[in-house]
Amino acid sequence: MTQAERWMLPDGIAEILPADATRVETLRRNLLDLYHRWGYELIIPPMVEFTDSLLIGMGRDVDLSTFRVTDQLSGRSLGIRADITPQAARIDSHSFPRSGANRLCYAGQVLYTRPRAPMGPRAPIQIGAELYGVESLQGDIEVISLMIETLHTAGIREIHLDLGHVAIFRSLAEAVGLSSQRQAALIELLQSKAVADIERWVEANVEDAEAAQWLRTLPRLAGGSECLARARELFANGPEPLRLALEELQQVADAVARRYPEVALFFDLSEMRGYDYETGLVFAAYSPGHGQALANGGRYNGIGAVFGRDRAATGFSTDLVAINTLGASGAAEPPAILAPCSDCEQLWQKAAELRAQGEIVISAMLDNSSEDSETLARCNRELVQEGDTWVVKPRG
Repeated sequence: MTQAERWMLPDGIAEILPADATRVETLRRNLLDLYHRWGYELIIPPMVEFTDSLLIGMGRDVDLSTFRVTDQLSGRSLGIRADITPQAARIDSHSFPRSGANRLCYAGQVLYTRPRAPMGPRAPIQIGAELYGVESLQGDIEVISLMIETLHTAGIREIHLDLGHVAIFRSLAEAVGLSSQRQAALIELLQSKAVADIERWVEANVEDAEAAQWLRTLPRLAGGSECLARARELFANGPEPLRLALEELQQVADAVARRYPEVALFFDLSEMRGYDYETGLVFAAYSPGHGQALANGGRYNGIGAVFGRDRAATGFSTDLVAINTLGASGAAEPPAILAPCSDCEQLWQKAAELRAQGEIVISAMLDNSSEDSETLARCNRELVQEGDTWVVKPRG
């Protein structure tokens, strides 16, 4: 590596410099305060864990995204976390168990082997909340509401909420009798929204006429509330879990519309995100002009079973840096006060008093000769000695 290359960072890895770092950190604190007011308690899981616990139950995507290293002490495989959710599930199961509802929140950096979107980050700061021990839709509604409040706190006002339910496809696949291999093939087509390819696949693999019609129509069931009405009509003779899923979607949509009438609701009944580990309602928040989901989540009941404690679970997460960039939550950096270079005890005490009041006081070095011009530009005031006291004056 040449000297010119030593400063370069790997693709997808970024540093955050002072002005942005201040805004990101302010937003992090504001969001954790928000979660605290909702009763969610902060956890700080480790950056690495044994892969035996880190990679159980969260699906193939998390597995492929996780860096693995060898622990020099035990010889066992360690994973550098790509998602904090499984760590929260482990904590709910063993480190911090409760018999009823357990509300946990977190904020920390994760690491991906590859970016999850073109030109996306590989070391985002993940922040989110998980609710354990609540089986009812009230839990889903609470988590979705907190996700919306998260984006509002970040200064994002125009939100489109995408709702889906994995039980819709799962119950159809079971009713049709699709093998796991055929399910995987159809899921891949549904994810790509390749309607013509889906129709050809259904024609070649599904003999029952009514079931074939169900699967052919599924990718077209996307849009506003009218698509739920179409789905209820189409699946009138469909599996009971599917009809229940439609009812759950309607109840959650109604509750969100009452609380947040400004949020646009969108339904996608062929949504397959998280299909390999999520068990019920899935949701994602978007903002116009931004192609990727700003935040997403869903219900993943049963994840605690791998830790010996089967629990109902739902939650969401978001990329703190991304929503800070898109939102308008960051205030301009406050101006500072310049203290002259002096050993005066009274000056030291005055600077300490101002700092205790929340002011930024920068002590000059060698009569400002070694101070950066940008640092000096931040100082719109200065400490000036008047007799035996020091007072704050506008800086010319």
